[in-house]
Amino acid sequence: MSEKIFIIDDEQGIRVSMRGILEDEGYEVLEAESGEQGLEQINEETDLVFLDIWLPGIDGIEVLEKLNQLYPDLPVVMISGHGNIETAVKAIKKGAFDFIEKPLSLEKVLITAQKALQFARLRQENRELKLRVRNHRVHEISGRSRVIQELRQVIKQVAPTDAWVLITGENGTGKEIVARSIHRQSKRASQPLIAVNCAAIPEELIESELFGHEKGAFTGAQSAKKGKFELAHKGTLFLDEIGDMSLKTQAKILRILQEQCFERIGGSKTIQVDVRVIAATNKDLLKEIEEGNFREDLYYRLKVFPLEVPPLRERQEDIPVLLEEFIAQLSQEHNFKSLKFTEEAIEVLKSYPWPGNVRELKNFVERLFILYPGQEVDVGKLPSEIKNKPASRSKMDLFPELSHIPNNFKQARSCFEAWFLENKLKEYGGNVSKLAQAIGLERSYLYRKLKAYNLGEM
Repeated sequence: MSEKIFIIDDEQGIRVSMRGILEDEGYEVLEAESGEQGLEQINEETDLVFLDIWLPGIDGIEVLEKLNQLYPDLPVVMISGHGNIETAVKAIKKGAFDFIEKPLSLEKVLITAQKALQFARLRQENRELKLRVRNHRVHEISGRSRVIQELRQVIKQVAPTDAWVLITGENGTGKEIVARSIHRQSKRASQPLIAVNCAAIPEELIESELFGHEKGAFTGAQSAKKGKFELAHKGTLFLDEIGDMSLKTQAKILRILQEQCFERIGGSKTIQVDVRVIAATNKDLLKEIEEGNFREDLYYRLKVFPLEVPPLRERQEDIPVLLEEFIAQLSQEHNFKSLKFTEEAIEVLKSYPWPGNVRELKNFVERLFILYPGQEVDVGKLPSEIKNKPASRSKMDLFPELSHIPNNFKQARSCFEAWFLENKLKEYGGNVSKLAQAIGLERSYLYRKLKAYNLGEM
């Protein structure tokens, strides 16, 4: 995609000559003859503006101030046939990148454009670098357990390819960290990773977020906007909580994933993109497919390479490592006095099941930083819900009634489903409607399951 340069000047001859030299260098050039027209047409896709100071209507300095408010990272080069030091200084103080005089040297125009665009790129790279430094451990999942070592090895193998990845795991296990680790080790690492939380965007806005929109496409669309797919061009698109996307949006996503092209909302221009997709979910997508909530064709399109992130209770030996990491990170970020846990306290923490996984552990450490800054944390200082929580048991201990588990997986799953539904049906006094609501199933689907296992209303 070529960089877009906008020229605002009331002299047509100036616009034509500047357009010619800039287009010869491969830039896309747009133009306006007044400040009002320029403000109307410039949007977040614009990479550079050449702006005349003396214009009919609002002058260039006022346009510059408004552009700085709307697009603070957009470089603006002022041009004028009445240049003097005072005017140049005023323009620079107002936020202009540079100031050039008429009659224009086309060579200087080209050199100034190159410098301004390079400056904008360096500023963006610097911002991204600072973010990486602040979150220096966000790109690698931590731990020394066998399952984590195996996960890191698989990430190392799949990352250099362009294969799409489907990451599954409970909330708080670190699915986004895995996605970022894949991107960082890929051939696309120098390009952006654009993350989309599909569960956090309202249904009526998700298409605009993903595909972008043109100005006036709907009420409130005051300017054109790039979508996440377009922003991720040449990089990676991370679709988090993909299981929460509506069937309507799933259909559009599937088409774009297959064709790698789309149109913005309200637009007719086809935009071609080169994007690697990484998706993540905490849901059982096969179950969602069975219940009619997720498209089977989209599932198999995304599941080129599946990865599962284990819950913290299955890698309790990593808890001391994570504690050290969070203590160091929070001490640096918030200038907290360091904490230390006794061996006894760590053993108690290792026995706690951590239903919120690594995210819950980090929040727990931050809470203790506030309560006991600079102190040693023993068992007595641990919260009661952690101290009094029984040690996590094996999965077989959790279901004592299931004394004889079949070796066949499908039969074992059916055995558990029958046991679970029978006990839950008793718990809710045989009320199928309440049971359906409590366990998150559609009532019609639950009825079919009860019928299959010969479990009627009680």
